[in-house]
Amino acid sequence: MPQKGSLDAVEEILLDENLLAAGYEFFELGTFEVSPDHQLLAYSVDTSGAELYTLFFLNLNTRELYPETIPETYYSFAWGNDCRTVFYTQVDAAHRPFKLFRHQLNSAVETDILVYHEPDDSYYLDIDKTRSEAYLIMSLSSKITSEIHYLEADHPTGKFQMIRPRTVGVEYDVEHHNDVFYIVTNEDAINFKLMSAPVRSPGLEHWKTVIPRRPDVMLLGVSAFVDHLVIYERSAGLPQIRIRKLSTDQEHYMTFPEPTYEVGEGVNPDFNTQTLRFSYTSLVTPASVFDYDLDTQARELKKETPVLGGYDRSQYVSERVQAIAPDGTAVPLSLIYKKGITQNGENPLLLSGYGSYGYSYPDNFSSVRLSLLDRGVVLAIAHIRGGSELGRKWYEDGKFLHKKNTFNDFIACAEYLIQQQWTSAKHLAISGGSAGGLLMGAVVNARPDLFKAVVAQVPFVDVVSTILDTSLPLSAMEWEEWGNPNDKEYYDYMKSYSPYDNVEAKDYPAMLITAGLNDPRVSYWEPAKWTAKLRDLKTDSNVTLLKTNMGAGHAGVSGRYEQLKEVAFEYAFLLGQWGKETK
Repeated sequence: MPQKGSLDAVEEILLDENLLAAGYEFFELGTFEVSPDHQLLAYSVDTSGAELYTLFFLNLNTRELYPETIPETYYSFAWGNDCRTVFYTQVDAAHRPFKLFRHQLNSAVETDILVYHEPDDSYYLDIDKTRSEAYLIMSLSSKITSEIHYLEADHPTGKFQMIRPRTVGVEYDVEHHNDVFYIVTNEDAINFKLMSAPVRSPGLEHWKTVIPRRPDVMLLGVSAFVDHLVIYERSAGLPQIRIRKLSTDQEHYMTFPEPTYEVGEGVNPDFNTQTLRFSYTSLVTPASVFDYDLDTQARELKKETPVLGGYDRSQYVSERVQAIAPDGTAVPLSLIYKKGITQNGENPLLLSGYGSYGYSYPDNFSSVRLSLLDRGVVLAIAHIRGGSELGRKWYEDGKFLHKKNTFNDFIACAEYLIQQQWTSAKHLAISGGSAGGLLMGAVVNARPDLFKAVVAQVPFVDVVSTILDTSLPLSAMEWEEWGNPNDKEYYDYMKSYSPYDNVEAKDYPAMLITAGLNDPRVSYWEPAKWTAKLRDLKTDSNVTLLKTNMGAGHAGVSGRYEQLKEVAFEYAFLLGQWGKETK
């Protein structure tokens, strides 16, 4: 019989989410961390959608739970190497993780030790562990500033040491390899650079350059293995993976076959390996997992997510095109459509976007999109400023007093698609969620004539009022993304594009607006009051729907089938506006 833990061993279920979720309208798993000796499991659950988790400890041999449970924890968690000491975070009244606690298993939660308290409302606190399992990493970060402390995981009751103190505007992240910390930082490097420092004296004065700053390549991060450094970059709008063999300093880039795609690191818990597991997907390729030999460059497909119904990727086309913004900036657009589609101006088209927080909108596969594609719908993604698709400057040019570039870029993408006869205004629908919902509100206020229909999911639309109210979750942190509305210059600028503040008496497209009652990020009353104002002022007879999920939060419902129903509702709305069959 194969030994437990080997690849040939009998499958073992560590946790059955279906059983845990029974009886709950909403269920989400947060922490899922096996102890270093593989005997214990720490896991946490949220049953409301409010992103507050109760932490449990399970003995994997006896299947018995430890007597203590820890309520109202946040996402981050780490084991000490003694397999008895654990670290977790809790949030303040504004839902900000601000305290780090140390807990000993089989002890009362009331005796837990407060390790660190971050008083600054603009900083998040996070705890993690290096892949080498040598160090615990405590990260303190705002939108634009970082500070990192480290502690030997073999001595979890010790005191965390700081790598370098916070300096406003300087971000850095840390990866451990033997006697070196690799440090990714934006100090004097807008697209980030890679530094190294000795573990025993990692202060700024000991930092040395490993990869210098580059104007056309953004350094996203690094992963260290026993003899390799895996370097994640973004160049010309696409993610890249660069491999450096540490013993020889030889390098190579991995290659990918499609014009637009997404690639990222998979689960790689083992430090002592020369195999990298990575994920790959594109608009036409389902999510796939590969193992890659870092020395021989051989790759092996381990699994491709199956798509039921006889999916044939050769029947679909993806491509990358460019629109030109009013200031002359070229804005990338990703397209996917079924073969046979012609540019005749009559195609229904769904254009999506986000453009905030430096988030690069992924060109990934979604099987639910096939329902639209097979009905002749063209799907497009606008990679607008405010994301990081073209580097950090792309992000900086879409925030603060440059935020309107985000909206202008999206409108330019819509106009380009119409000019190139991919669609027309009477066939063009748009969608976006959260800050992408703000995008929807801003562009529909500016150019309602361009769009047939709008789907705005949990939209952040009452920008000024929300960010002024520091009792709400995240508000103080948002000052480093949108600006501080207590400053008149920022107040006036934000109010000039805030969707709620700029609703006017004019015709609007048909709109579907969603909200979550337990949403800690966009309070349910934002979309509700926006809907009410639209209904009160608009001069058209188009439908304006508000759908509030009464048992979920920002990410919508939990459960695969319930999520599919949610997508089906949105698609039915769009197909109805396009005059398409919904059967």
